[in-house]
Amino acid sequence: MNKLDKSNSSQAEIMLGNAAVARGAYEAGVKVTSAYPGTPSTEVSENMVKYKDEVYCEWAPNEKVAMEVVIGASQSGARAMTVMKHVGVNVAADPLFTIAYSGVNGGLVLFVADDPGIYSSQNEQDTRLVARAGMVPVIEPSDSEEARIFTKRAFELSEKYDTPVIVRSTTRLSHSQGLVNPEPRVEPPNKPYVRDVAKNVMVPMNARPRHLAVEERMKRLANDSNSLDLHKVTYSDEKILVKNADGAGLSEMKVGVITSGIPYQYVREGLPGASILKLGMVHPLPRRLIEEFASKVDRLYIFEELEPFVEEQVRSWGIDCIGKEIFSIRGEYSIQIIKKEILGEKVEFDTPEVVPGRPPILCPGCSHRSAYSVMKKLKLHAAGDIGCYTLGAFAPLNVMDTCVCMGSSISTLHGMEKAQGREYIKDWVAVIGDSTFLHTGVNSLMNMTYNDATGTVVILDNSTTGMTGHQHHPGTGVSLMGDPAYVIDIAAVCRSMGVNYVYEIDAYDLDLLEKTLKEEVARDAVSVIIVKSPCALLKDFVPKGKCAVIADKCVKCGLCIEPACPAMRKQKDGLIEIDQVACNGCGLCKDLCKFDAISFTPN
Repeated sequence: MNKLDKSNSSQAEIMLGNAAVARGAYEAGVKVTSAYPGTPSTEVSENMVKYKDEVYCEWAPNEKVAMEVVIGASQSGARAMTVMKHVGVNVAADPLFTIAYSGVNGGLVLFVADDPGIYSSQNEQDTRLVARAGMVPVIEPSDSEEARIFTKRAFELSEKYDTPVIVRSTTRLSHSQGLVNPEPRVEPPNKPYVRDVAKNVMVPMNARPRHLAVEERMKRLANDSNSLDLHKVTYSDEKILVKNADGAGLSEMKVGVITSGIPYQYVREGLPGASILKLGMVHPLPRRLIEEFASKVDRLYIFEELEPFVEEQVRSWGIDCIGKEIFSIRGEYSIQIIKKEILGEKVEFDTPEVVPGRPPILCPGCSHRSAYSVMKKLKLHAAGDIGCYTLGAFAPLNVMDTCVCMGSSISTLHGMEKAQGREYIKDWVAVIGDSTFLHTGVNSLMNMTYNDATGTVVILDNSTTGMTGHQHHPGTGVSLMGDPAYVIDIAAVCRSMGVNYVYEIDAYDLDLLEKTLKEEVARDAVSVIIVKSPCALLKDFVPKGKCAVIADKCVKCGLCIEPACPAMRKQKDGLIEIDQVACNGCGLCKDLCKFDAISFTPN
């Protein structure tokens, strides 16, 4: 048994992996958490706020700000944690890389959720590679209970080695549930603040010796990792029939597998007779422990999702192993992969040939659909951004043309104009959400006005951070703690940066929206159109009423269903039907109908 395992069944609870991380941070005595929501990490902060009587929790405008907030808390002597998804680490990289040089005072933990399989992201980035570049240690739990325990240990390691520590998760761990044994909160006293300019002010003359200190720290961590109780080794004398290296036939041998995180669960179930080295700390690696483990098996496999992070280091030490030559570099792993690639069994991966199509689509009553229907009518192209509105790229809306990262839409439009001239973008707009605008769009708009640009920016303001589950942001008036907060006036912010043409338009005022879009894309200036309507899935959203088709007026032209509202469907006879349960009464279909064949009944 792993000596970190607990046995306290009377108190055991089933917890989501992310909830267990929050519990571990609470038990460790964390004082401050700051985060920006991003699937699959969001639920950590949403569970963290359950402990708000003892922990300060906040949503920050972006991950860089969140990282800097917890750095400040740590430097003052308190334990602090920030939370983000893997691409958020890119935004937070600047302060992260520097605080690795400076070190910490109170324990400082960065929880990161990677997304193998790209279920909710724009790439399949591996945070371990970023950690290696930043010289930051990484620990990786494999179930909910370890998520709780490892998070607690991360604070201890942070203070012991004077470093930020990354706790790495993946979608499968973050969104799976497991048995957790909660323990009481132990709140260590704040560490005293001691002014130390050489350590905490990273100008070149101070950064040079700190770089050497970081290198020494990583060497010490690598050495100490060999005896770290986060690792778990299970030896077996059983011999297993496995595929030969050339893929032809099977041979009986003692098999060893080095793995970590969720893949450990697949190895444990798929190869019960194998020796297993489950790494708890994946950076830096415990070389002596790995060498000892490798010496006791006939064949060594490295079973890790995404990049060959462990494999490359193991090979560099002259240890023969099998990894990415048989295992995929992309997507999630499974027991089926083990059975096929190691045991040579025939397994079925594919889904049935006939599967009902289910394209991504905006929700019933979504105001983004209204805005895109007008843009489509005007044959506009949109430089896009990250959010629910990204679905405007797909049929039948087909408006969004590009999507790179948070805040990129405005800068993309700016780049097009500077490269191709002002006439080129007369049929282009930048589309961005309210939360994303406050995340990094502000900077991009500032760049447009500063650099004498032309272009129309459409801010789709639905009063929430929609795609990650309706979190508040600086424009909603409520903090993560549930307290009233100052409401950022997006229109006023735009005007303050020199935008002279700023409009706030109801998303369902189609005529005004069409008129304004026509005028602004033709204007030789920067303009901002804020399209406003709350998300129809917000808890306090009250539908205006219900729409219904008047059968004897319907000519079955299908114009009302072109925006693809899921509450509407065409019957076999061509007549349109509106689902009264799904309908949110937005009225878009009624506005599009030229034959008054749709009625509206207010609530």
